[in-house]
Amino acid sequence: MRAYDEQCAREFAQLAKGLQQYFNDIAVTCPYGLPGQAIFHQALFAPLGDRAMELFLASGYRRNGNHLYCMRCPDCSACLPIRLAPSRVRLSRSQRRVLKRNRDVRIEFKPVEASQENIALCDRFLASRYPQKNNNGRNYYQGFFSNMITSTIEIRYRAQGRLIGTAIVDVGVNWMNAVYFFFDPDEARRSLGTLNILTMLDLCEQHEIRSLYLGYLIKEVPAMNYKKRFRPHELLQGDTWNVGGSK
Repeated sequence: MRAYDEQCAREFAQLAKGLQQYFNDIAVTCPYGLPGQAIFHQALFAPLGDRAMELFLASGYRRNGNHLYCMRCPDCSACLPIRLAPSRVRLSRSQRRVLKRNRDVRIEFKPVEASQENIALCDRFLASRYPQKNNNGRNYYQGFFSNMITSTIEIRYRAQGRLIGTAIVDVGVNWMNAVYFFFDPDEARRSLGTLNILTMLDLCEQHEIRSLYLGYLIKEVPAMNYKKRFRPHELLQGDTWNVGGSK
């Protein structure tokens, strides 16, 4: 992967020269509850080519609606971009048990849809996970999930016909980007976040996709640090992707 990363870095450096004028730094309270101010370095985009999106992901950027951003927090470096090389991941016994535990789950691949079913599930998830914030599923679909930048799909998980989880996933020829996942809080015992990553890994292998980007690994935040259990994984530290969790 080193040669691939070096090539991406060279191409991104050229791409970024003409785009930095469109980026702004937005200061907010840390969305992950960590102390200190968070700085989103972001820009609004029109549709991007597949390779351009790949270069942004390889450089640690994330998507929020039609914005691409990275974190430039002055006093914190807790957000570490994490990715997997699907062909190299070796499942643990615990992850295999998750597959066994969810043999009754039906998996669907669909276009992104702000259906009443999806919105109701997202509302339940947000109320459980972030009760102090005024979030709702309809706003998430309109401002976060839907976009004109790249190709995006939903992965839906059903048990006995009932929707219990939905993933928003960007997909390219050579990459897959996990944007967001929400699930029924009453189904926490199923470890649906882990099941979703296992599903994306399988989809990547079927289509020979090189890299699965999982967003940020934040060791101090339990809802964000379970990703490190997928091994080996790669973390972007500075300008370099380093292998972690190989043992």
